[in-house]
Amino acid sequence: MKTTGLTYNSRKALMNNIGEAAGTEIANLISQMAAEIEELRRTKVSVTRIVPGNEDRYREEYVEEPV
Repeated sequence: MKTTGLTYNSRKALMNNIGEAAGTEIANLISQMAAEIEELRRTKVSVTRIVPGNEDRYREEYVEEPV
């Protein structure tokens, strides 16, 4: 199984430069984000349109405006 997150040297460098508590917190956050990204990549589903020619109509009906 592939491990995600920072190496020991990277964690140590963070802790030495910004403090142990903050370095640990940032390293843990990075590890959690890396694991979540890996999970999203693993469960990604590709969508293939099966009806040709309806792409323009679909886009017009379901356009969301930015908030």
